[in-house]
Amino acid sequence: MSTTYNIHEAKTHLSQLLERVQNGEEIVIAKAGKPVARLTAITARPARRVPGLDIGKVIIHPNFDDPLPEFDPDYMHPDDPLRDPT
Repeated sequence: MSTTYNIHEAKTHLSQLLERVQNGEEIVIAKAGKPVARLTAITARPARRVPGLDIGKVIIHPNFDDPLPEFDPDYMHPDDPLRDPT
């Protein structure tokens, strides 16, 4: 849940607001009643990604972009009742 403060209140009570943010609360700062900023706690930064860790795990076959037969407008299943029997 977030609590909204105007800019003047936020400037006056910034250290108290930061303590509340450290305790898990979210603070919204508004100007003329419209939200303009959000104070939230900074969580631990995720581990940096290392390029190349999944080499060989993904295989893209040469026919990857070929059209699928069920989407080919000239293709109809042999049991399709709308298929021309000739």
